[in-house]
Amino acid sequence: MIEIEFAPEDVARTRFAISPLWEVVTSVRVLKGADAQGLHRSWADQVRPRLAAAGLDLSPLFDLVPMPGPSPWAGRVPGFICPPPTTPLPSLDLELATVRAMPPTLLRTTARVPEARMAALRGDPAAELARLADVIEAYWELALAPYWPRILTLLEGDIRYRAGRLVAGGAQHLFTDLDPRVNWARGTLHLEHRTVRGARRLDGRGLLLVPSAFVWPRVFSVLDEPWQPSLRYPPRAVGTLWHTPPATVPHALAGVLGRSRAMILTELTAPASTTELARRTGLTPGGVSQHLTALRNAGLVSAHRAGRQVLYARTRAGQTVTEAAEPGSPL
Repeated sequence: MIEIEFAPEDVARTRFAISPLWEVVTSVRVLKGADAQGLHRSWADQVRPRLAAAGLDLSPLFDLVPMPGPSPWAGRVPGFICPPPTTPLPSLDLELATVRAMPPTLLRTTARVPEARMAALRGDPAAELARLADVIEAYWELALAPYWPRILTLLEGDIRYRAGRLVAGGAQHLFTDLDPRVNWARGTLHLEHRTVRGARRLDGRGLLLVPSAFVWPRVFSVLDEPWQPSLRYPPRAVGTLWHTPPATVPHALAGVLGRSRAMILTELTAPASTTELARRTGLTPGGVSQHLTALRNAGLVSAHRAGRQVLYARTRAGQTVTEAAEPGSPL
């Protein structure tokens, strides 16, 4: 059991953030076997063949994300690959800039990482960190960018909920239902841990809370220098992340966009190619392409190259418009 002691200044400095880079790391864990319950199976089934078809050498990234296992050290992740974010919603580019500039003295870990990979990093830190960042960018474009609006909506929803609980009842109310392994009592946050025991002081730095879609069912803590003390936890309703109800075109959306464009936008519950959308909607590939161009120009759809294919996905604006048009949505 870890006991995280809060002084009044720590409570005042507790904040939330979202980390695209951390989602990269935890999604790799899922692909390497950390999802025994199958929560992210539909995502993994789409992404694995896409990564294989791209033919990328992902080893600089995958080597640094240990295979989950029974050993308490097997699930650890090197801190230098995903330092806690310094702003509430950093872009991936901003987080990768931090990785590229990582001081060589911080390139250390107790995680089970191939020694050859660590030796390469220590031998030429600038070149290897730049290579790692480039690999992460390529992985992001294929595996996470098409799904990011959906993931971001989930994470932001949890932060709004937590912020409301903090305002309504203070720190105790905030942590009450954060996770079964987390408990608040008399100014101390108790965190169940398999290997680490004892008290930890925040020393006026506060605690950074980072909801994470791919971290479930675990909670990850960062309590060692020089990083910001952090807790990475599963958000509420994470089990609904990949739930895709049968696509029905809302009349209100069709009235604004036209039935064909509304149908395409509604069908994009998961990234899809022009050919796939044509098959599902009954429209011609040429017609689908024209409608996608219009939707992209309006900022409702984005395009992501995956090998020889181009996948289309809803943007955050597209997600918002589609959800707002659903029957029963609040006005």
